[in-house]
Amino acid sequence: MATSAAFSDVDETLIRAKSMFRFLAFYLHQRGEPPSTYDRLVAGLRAAAARGVPRDRINRTYYTFYAGEEADRLATAGRAWFAEESQQRHGIFIPEIRQSLAEHRAGGEPVILVSGSFFACLDPIAAASRAEWVLGTRPLIRRGVLTGEVLVPMVGRAKGRAVRAAAAVRGLDLSGCTAYGDHISDLDMLRAVGRPVVVGGDPLLGNYAMRAAWRRISPAAVGPNTDAAPQVRSPLTG
Repeated sequence: MATSAAFSDVDETLIRAKSMFRFLAFYLHQRGEPPSTYDRLVAGLRAAAARGVPRDRINRTYYTFYAGEEADRLATAGRAWFAEESQQRHGIFIPEIRQSLAEHRAGGEPVILVSGSFFACLDPIAAASRAEWVLGTRPLIRRGVLTGEVLVPMVGRAKGRAVRAAAAVRGLDLSGCTAYGDHISDLDMLRAVGRPVVVGGDPLLGNYAMRAAWRRISPAAVGPNTDAAPQVRSPLTG
């Protein structure tokens, strides 16, 4: 049994897309909603972020949008969304991180994704990246239907707690584990392992990484998938 693993944030770490925003736009379109529905919902999230509402509360608000939706329908839509994203010019994955995770797998280390996103987005990403485990935000489901509530938003400090809990369950030595993250909200997750890796150019996380002498990866600028995504950093998934 492996004694170390590679943990990875998803949005803007492993993939270019802000999965929760992109999927929401896709799903609303699939349901026949006008573009104004997406704009209205996202505007509310942006306004909350601008007021300083904590990220975990914003994450909870996002999942209220799916109250009454069938879990199976969302899972099917998630696979269709991922297939469409994968057909974009540059694909959905950030190549450097996907390759790094493949190297961990080849070395016998399981890959564990950690994200504020949920099964509709994460399951197809996990399958394509051959992740062994996904630690995401878990919507409450009753009789196959989402209630609009979640157990614990997998954002901020919750990511660090999840990594430590996963290590305890799997018998992992965190000092030998690696974690990849792109935003200051990933800090607790990165600090939980012995081999933190900072992806991209978030200035706050970059300053911390420089002081701590952490490894950094600057992915090649090949153009993010930005269609239908808001022009602000997601307040949902960090």
